[in-house]
Amino acid sequence: METTLFLVRHGETPDNVSQIMQGQTQGRLNDKGRQQAEAVAQRMSREPLDAVVASDLRRAVETAEIIAATHGLPVVTTPLLRERDWGSFTGRYIPDLQGLPWPADIESQEALLRRAGEFLAFVRRSFPGQRVVAVGHGIINKAILAVYAHCEMREVQRMMNAEVRTLQL
Repeated sequence: METTLFLVRHGETPDNVSQIMQGQTQGRLNDKGRQQAEAVAQRMSREPLDAVVASDLRRAVETAEIIAATHGLPVVTTPLLRERDWGSFTGRYIPDLQGLPWPADIESQEALLRRAGEFLAFVRRSFPGQRVVAVGHGIINKAILAVYAHCEMREVQRMMNAEVRTLQL
């Protein structure tokens, strides 16, 4: 019995606009981000959904709550969907990081991919045969898509804010 996973990236935040490395900071949606989440909610209102899952970071929860409201569903949160921990790069202006050596406190790609695999296993185990929206972040979603497709992360196209991709698990 297949589970349908609608993988969503959270709506836009002020830090997205300012090119700040958010990592595992809470963040909040800006007006455009709320509009993006409303657009996803409108699109998903035509889909029968059984569950809505989100990263436990505020920007993802806000997006998920807007989507879930159209279906009268609660939002289940999980740290498995948190964005990559950027360590001491967190809060910094992204263009300034170009060419810098990565500090040792950044979550490794191996750990990120392991967490992505754990998330997919969690969805399969918790929601067998159901239709699930999962709201995450740019890099964790990219890792989830790489694990799903059995490919390298660099082969996965970047997800834009409030973009939806559908996976059959």
